[in-house]
Amino acid sequence: MGDGLDVHGVGLSPADNRATPASMLYSRHDPAHIPPPPPAMPDAIDPRWRQVADVLVGYSTRVQARERVMIAMVEAETFPLAQAVYEACVKAGAFPQVQFLSETLRHSLLKYGEAAQQSWLPEIEAYGMEWADVYIGLRGASDVNLMSDIPAPVLAANQRAQGDISAMRWRKTRWCLVRVPNAAMARNAGIDLCELERMFFAACAMDYEAAAARWREAARKLGGSRTVRIVAGAETDLEFSVAGRKWLVCDGRINLPDGEILTAPVNSSLNGRVHFEAPGLFGGKLIADIRLEWRAGALTHASASSNEDFLRHILETDAGASRLGEFAFGLNPHLNRFCNDILYDEKIAGTIHLALGRAYPDSGGENQSSIHWDLVKDLRTEGAVYVDGAPALADGLMLI
Repeated sequence: MGDGLDVHGVGLSPADNRATPASMLYSRHDPAHIPPPPPAMPDAIDPRWRQVADVLVGYSTRVQARERVMIAMVEAETFPLAQAVYEACVKAGAFPQVQFLSETLRHSLLKYGEAAQQSWLPEIEAYGMEWADVYIGLRGASDVNLMSDIPAPVLAANQRAQGDISAMRWRKTRWCLVRVPNAAMARNAGIDLCELERMFFAACAMDYEAAAARWREAARKLGGSRTVRIVAGAETDLEFSVAGRKWLVCDGRINLPDGEILTAPVNSSLNGRVHFEAPGLFGGKLIADIRLEWRAGALTHASASSNEDFLRHILETDAGASRLGEFAFGLNPHLNRFCNDILYDEKIAGTIHLALGRAYPDSGGENQSSIHWDLVKDLRTEGAVYVDGAPALADGLMLI
């Protein structure tokens, strides 16, 4: 007895078969009537994504055979790079797994969820950090105003949980984060997407090994220094000790694009004030004109011209959130304009950045926090950084 299915899997009764003209029927066993296969689809991946994937897998994270790799695909537009990275991992003999995330989905959680949901630490993400040897985060951008309707306490509670996931990634995996250019990021930056992509691909394809040799020499010269002072205009004069700290080079291993030399301030020595003209972006919310002031290591003033209440919630995340975990010079010559995105902006040659919260342990920093929030200051037209009293950066030019 037949199953009532034709060769395409469409259900037909015996009566339907009898009513079908003979010319429309064929035997599945007659090769003469089997349609030819469809033509092979051309490779739709832009070869530049494969170049970036090769850097991520072969250089940044050094994926080895039989390692477990978590690929976090954030926003749908990152799929071409996710596919290229997945293929590169397979070719390396690894076991890749792709996870999809989206700020739009996160917005739904924060808008409609209850307090327990909003502060929830996602178990699958946490397990992924335990499972993975390597974590590659492909982060597409979202509209900077997406979270504008989310109350500051709600967003801060969720960021605290996300910070715990981030801390697990730091401790348990070899990792690299990439901000993948898309239309939303181009709108946020106020530039054409093609121009943004051109800057991105140039910054990713630079010879990081050659650049790293130069940057390591600069870090060697900074080694053993004791004080850093940042001076710019009327509202920035901040000094702190770096005695006993190490200067580390970021050369495409944990971020792409990359390019910075960093260390960790001794927080008890913080004295002075700093004004960040470029807005800070945290948890999908822009905070403009941030002003911070410390006296004898204690934060004594914090203000902003927008979302100041959210700034205060961030600083109250935990005991380490109002202290500094990082000071760094930006070095990438291919990144030359602000995009309202920290993974690009902090790498711009001629800028510096300070990070509130968690310190990189390899730098000798001791500050602990669930957050690590970089704030960028542009010194390309005005300002200087003095190390042990001698200028190390002036008007955007490194002098070491």
